[in-house]
Amino acid sequence: MLRTTLRNVLAHKARLVMTALAVCLGVAFVSGTLVFADSSAAAYRAAASKNFADVAVTVTPKDPPPGSAAHQRTSVLDDALVRKLTDVPGVAAVRPSVDGSAVLSAADGAPLRAGKSWANLAAAYVPGKDGKDSRYPLVEGHAPRNGGELAVDSGTAAAGGFRIGDTVTLATDGPVLTKRLVGLVTTEDSRVVAGGTLALFDKATAQQLFASPGHYTGIDLSAAPGTDQFALSDRVGAVLPADRAEATSGAAQAAQQAGYLDTLTRGYTKLPLVFAGVSLFIGSFLIVNTFTMLVTRRTREIALLRAIGASRRQVVRSVLAEAALLGLAASVAGFLLGLGIASVLPDILSTAQDTLPNGPLVIGPRPVMAALGVGVGVTVLAAWLPSRRAAGIAPVEAMRSADQAPSPGRSRLRGVVGLVLLVLAAGLLVSLTGAKDASVENLQGAMLGCGILAVSMIVLAPLLAGPVIRLTGRLTGRFGVTGRLARENALRDPRRTAATASALMISTALVAGLAVIGNSTGQALDRQAAAGLGADYVISTRTPTTGIDPAAVTRVSGTPGVRTAAAIADSTLFTGGKVQQISGIDPAAVDAVMRLHFLNGSAKDLGPGRIAISGTLAREHGLSTGGRLTARMGLGQAFQQYTVVGVYQDNPVARDALGARAEVQKTGFLPGSAQRILVRTDSGATSQTLANGLRTAVGNNPLLKVQDRSELVHEAAGTMGNLLVLMYGLLAIGLVITSLGIVNTLAMSVSERTREIGVLRAIGMDRAGIRRMVRLESLTVAAFGTLLGLVGGVFGAWAVGALANGALTQYSLVLPWGTLLLICLLSLVIGAVAAVVPARRAASLSPLRAVAEA
Repeated sequence: MLRTTLRNVLAHKARLVMTALAVCLGVAFVSGTLVFADSSAAAYRAAASKNFADVAVTVTPKDPPPGSAAHQRTSVLDDALVRKLTDVPGVAAVRPSVDGSAVLSAADGAPLRAGKSWANLAAAYVPGKDGKDSRYPLVEGHAPRNGGELAVDSGTAAAGGFRIGDTVTLATDGPVLTKRLVGLVTTEDSRVVAGGTLALFDKATAQQLFASPGHYTGIDLSAAPGTDQFALSDRVGAVLPADRAEATSGAAQAAQQAGYLDTLTRGYTKLPLVFAGVSLFIGSFLIVNTFTMLVTRRTREIALLRAIGASRRQVVRSVLAEAALLGLAASVAGFLLGLGIASVLPDILSTAQDTLPNGPLVIGPRPVMAALGVGVGVTVLAAWLPSRRAAGIAPVEAMRSADQAPSPGRSRLRGVVGLVLLVLAAGLLVSLTGAKDASVENLQGAMLGCGILAVSMIVLAPLLAGPVIRLTGRLTGRFGVTGRLARENALRDPRRTAATASALMISTALVAGLAVIGNSTGQALDRQAAAGLGADYVISTRTPTTGIDPAAVTRVSGTPGVRTAAAIADSTLFTGGKVQQISGIDPAAVDAVMRLHFLNGSAKDLGPGRIAISGTLAREHGLSTGGRLTARMGLGQAFQQYTVVGVYQDNPVARDALGARAEVQKTGFLPGSAQRILVRTDSGATSQTLANGLRTAVGNNPLLKVQDRSELVHEAAGTMGNLLVLMYGLLAIGLVITSLGIVNTLAMSVSERTREIGVLRAIGMDRAGIRRMVRLESLTVAAFGTLLGLVGGVFGAWAVGALANGALTQYSLVLPWGTLLLICLLSLVIGAVAAVVPARRAASLSPLRAVAEA
């Protein structure tokens, strides 16, 4: 039996290659994405570990008491403390630092990587005794020497199109600054390596921007050889003012950084896992379907082995050994291909504005085990089910016919199980139509319902293949005899047809459902933004920790074409255990720039201690006009009671609560500042000229965004757009695997029907007719999977859309007909392309040889 197994592996080389290719691709997608996930996370951690390689202790200031001036936070870290720390036993060197944040404008004037505010770093270049700052090695030019000079890292210079001598525009937390670029450096800071930016100033300028003259934001200490950093941390802490500064060991700093990076890289590890899971799910259909056909074709061979004395167990073991050998070889090839995928993914996913860190490939046990699990495990399981069934057929019965139809009892059982699962999924999804929010419980219920729906569609697919293909067969029947033969060929084995179409069905359902939800949500956001915004432009900061220069508000008001410019201050409102957002505006400007629908009360009475709240906040606290809300506005303030002067329908412009600007801006991160300017134009129209005028009025500040209504809606829908891009990537994976499945199915089908094709050629069908028949059969299978996928996807989107309806009052189901049509066309194109090789092979068969072939 062992010799028979080895001969069977090598007997049919074409069949062997096609089957191995199916396993190889499934392994490559899974292992490649897992290696990419591990490598990306390791690259971040490696960069972070180097940051603290020579740091034994870091001294940082403590937060000042509430109500203290902001500069008091760093007033303790000065040159006197640096000299004092130098005398601590065990300290080898002391390196003070001044760190902050700065957003740069690229050479073309566009904000440079401004979407990553956490990675827009700024610091002081602090030279040591050798005149160099070891943290930032110079590669070109010189270090900044005065307030008019600037240095950046080479990655920032390349992304921004900067050269030595250029004038660079930037901003920290206020007016626009211009500096001359005098130097380029390198850095190993993980935030910069991950696609951030780095701007270096001379020490005095950095102190003025981020601390106060003569003071620092941190002090790093390195230890003398043989000094324990934890003991050194204790000694350093003893000489610090306990209420003003604290010492942290380098190991603790690295641990904090590692935790931060784990959070940062969580998306990079989870996203590839989604791809890997979908690849595994869809690839399993391909492998199972391939081996089902493979073993079914060998039913006579298995019967012959049984007839000459082989037991059922020996036959099953032989097939499993063959599958294991094939799976092992394909797993090795697929794993190597997966390494190639993992090596090119960083370049594919990186852009000038968002780069991934570089690092070696990390091959851990998880990708290896996944490769063996998919390649060997799924392959052996796929071979075990049909081989066990084939071995159970009596030898005489099996030798009579290679095609064994499923028993009526098994079909009835499949139908009952499929209907039960379908009813369960439909009931679970329909129950979500009354959901009022997208809570974790509701989301889990939606995912469970969609999963059960997908399984029910897979179980019922063989039973639905007959009626659906007969329906679609009316179209192929218009092609005459070839069309009718294609339909009958697809109906010959409904299980095989359904298994081939299942991968396409699942990927189509996934993308179609999310496309429907994305389109409906996007239009709801559009309607909601239009309903809540009375202004034509919104000028806003990129982060709540920055503010708009007060002089810029005046310049905006004086811009030609501007009718009203209302400044808005944003802050936080703490109500019990929740953090809400409150917007401050002059009461007289509310009607001019906002479209608020008040359920009761109004905004005209806004003032000290008097606020208006959203309908959601009112429901949570059982309040209406005249009620009292106990809350704390901003950090470091005391709780007090606010009188509710109005309740308005939820509005993204006004946010959770609305107060008087004079009161709200006192409690913001930057007291006295504004975070938004709502602009109403004279004619109510927008133009590029006016937008450019507004950008000029705010000094082309890279910290600020100037957006009209359409741009706001596009930004609000950005998350959904990213999700759809991900889903289209999953569809691409599904189409690749599906196309290979169709090729496999048709190739084996052609091989099974060799004599039949020869007869057709002998009675007069030409080569073009044979090719047309095979192509129409492929299109029929693709159309079947696409139709079921669209129905399932749209139904799931209708049910799950109720969760969005609870969060967006403007939500309603809107089908994206263009996208759905595109999905159908892509699926049919895949079906046509997948049939090219099998159709050519079928047409090339010699009639006499085909008829004579056994």
